[in-house]
Amino acid sequence: MTTETKCRSCGGSELELVLSLGQSPLANALLTPAELSSKEETFPLDLVFCPSCTLLQITETVAPEKLFREYLYFSSFSDTMVKHAEAIANRVVDMEKLGAGSLAMEIASNDGYLLQHYKKRGVPVLGIEPARNVAKVAEAERGIRTISEFFGRELAKELAAKGERADVLHAHNVLAHVADLNGVIAGFRTVLKDRGVLVVEAPYAKDLIDHCEFDTIYHEHLCYFSLTALDALMDRHDLVVRDVERIDMHGGSLRIFVSRKEGFERGPRVRAMLDEERAWGVASVGFYKDFAKRVDGLKRQLTKVLAHLKKAGCTVGAYGAAAKATTLLNYFGIGADTVSFIADRSTYKQGRYIPGCRVPIVAPEELLARKPDYCLLTTWNFAKEILAQQSAYREAGGTFIVPIPDVRLV
Repeated sequence: MTTETKCRSCGGSELELVLSLGQSPLANALLTPAELSSKEETFPLDLVFCPSCTLLQITETVAPEKLFREYLYFSSFSDTMVKHAEAIANRVVDMEKLGAGSLAMEIASNDGYLLQHYKKRGVPVLGIEPARNVAKVAEAERGIRTISEFFGRELAKELAAKGERADVLHAHNVLAHVADLNGVIAGFRTVLKDRGVLVVEAPYAKDLIDHCEFDTIYHEHLCYFSLTALDALMDRHDLVVRDVERIDMHGGSLRIFVSRKEGFERGPRVRAMLDEERAWGVASVGFYKDFAKRVDGLKRQLTKVLAHLKKAGCTVGAYGAAAKATTLLNYFGIGADTVSFIADRSTYKQGRYIPGCRVPIVAPEELLARKPDYCLLTTWNFAKEILAQQSAYREAGGTFIVPIPDVRLV
């Protein structure tokens, strides 16, 4: 672990504290039963703001080898994620007129949830996925050619030297995880063809602040981007943001389309959003300063509701053993004495325990079998999908508690 004192993007040294979540375990370090008797590692979790380039970031860097070589998140367990990937893949194939002579590449390609859709359209694919266990699934179950390594300058040079350059390069929900931010962006430019397009999706910093999405802050997420921060980062490496869209994924994200500067320029939607961000104060720490107060207010609100339910003799479970559950449960001090279990579709997580609070993870069928009176929806960002999947529980009298942006019962 290292503590950063300078901005991960521009190198600025005047970082200002926005929110401290104290000491926290690694969000995806789900415990096996044998590990329950061992003491867990915890690390500081502090969010800071760089006034020079507007990047929100945490100060601690845990070694990527520790975080990502063995990974328990498989994108294909989310129907929403797979459909989202299919839509953008088909759109890009048509937009860029890709075919058998093209190459679609994804960084942090996970289990092939996105590249499989290019493959179905006859476009050759290449995934870069550092988690060896996940890369094996991509190759074995979906036939996605995958390199199990961390992406950066050196790997990019090796790929380009072999003629492996991308017509489309996807980086979905990965820039937030990158310790060597400038090295990865430089690598993007190296493997991108002269007329190629880079498609980046990243949770939007304004939605994080506006909707009090503090639970997306954990040690894997080093950075939280505004368009202003992304634009400056790309510009530093002779790349230009051609277009931008706001999308609903993960509580509100940006999707940007990026190319080499030669022959391209910022599009009208990019220029308009940059103006909007200046208007709401993207470069002023004042916009971010009340975030900590609102998080503490949310903590009081949710813990009060749960304490009332417990006093009334109600039973409470939870749904969604995602990384955000670790942040929410631990920072709010919610443990197995309040939430008796947490259900999750991922068979890789079932039988383990949430780090820190040690809530056991069970199969989704247990929600209907045990029928807790209430279920805390920790993966609130997939609420529509999960509420539909668990309609039988709701019809049997169960009620979901959605904690963000405000506590509500559904």
